[in-house]
Amino acid sequence: MARKWQIELTRTVKAIWKYLLSYRKKDWELSDYPIEVRWQKGDSPLRNERWKEHVFWASIIRWHVIGGSGDSSAEAMAELEKNFAAVRVRRSEEGKGLPRPGTSVPIEFAPQNRVDAHPELLDDFVRRVLQLDWALITDESCLWHFHTDDSNDLYVGRIRAVYGVNVADIESGNIAEILNRIAASVENPSH
Repeated sequence: MARKWQIELTRTVKAIWKYLLSYRKKDWELSDYPIEVRWQKGDSPLRNERWKEHVFWASIIRWHVIGGSGDSSAEAMAELEKNFAAVRVRRSEEGKGLPRPGTSVPIEFAPQNRVDAHPELLDDFVRRVLQLDWALITDESCLWHFHTDDSNDLYVGRIRAVYGVNVADIESGNIAEILNRIAASVENPSH
C-alpha cells in the first residue's frame, strides 16, 4: 500500500504535468485536468436510500469542491463529467473562466444575498427550526443539508408550528425560498 507521501507526490506530479500542458490551449476540457479516481471503503453508519455510499470517488486534483461518485470508476467519472459541465456553465454565467489545470482552486461559498434579506428571521430560524446555536446558511442551503432522514417532514412540521406557514410544497427545501415565504406571510397575514 502506498504511503501518504507517495500519494501526495503522485498528485503533485500529475498537477504539474497538466499545468504545463495547459499552455498549449485556452479552452480546457475535463481531460485537461489532473484527475484521481480512488476506491473508498464504504461502511458509514449514515447509510440509507438517500445516503447511498459509492465505492469509487473521482475528483480533480487541487480542486476540492468538484467530484463524482459511483459503484465503478466509470460511473464516478461520468458523474464527475456531469458536475464539471455544471460548474463550467455556472462560472460562465458569472463571467468567470475555468481555473487553469493543475492550479489550486480555493473553496468559494455560495452567495448569501437572499438569506441576508431577512437577518433576524434567519437567526430565529436557525435557533428555533434547525435547533442550532449558529449555522452557515447560503442562498443554496437547504433543509436536506441539516439531517440524514429520507424526508424534510420534521423541519416542515417545525416551520408550521413556529411560524404557521406550510412549506411542504418546497421540495428542494431551499432555505432562502422558505424564509421568503415566511417573511411574506408575516407581511400579509391574510395569505
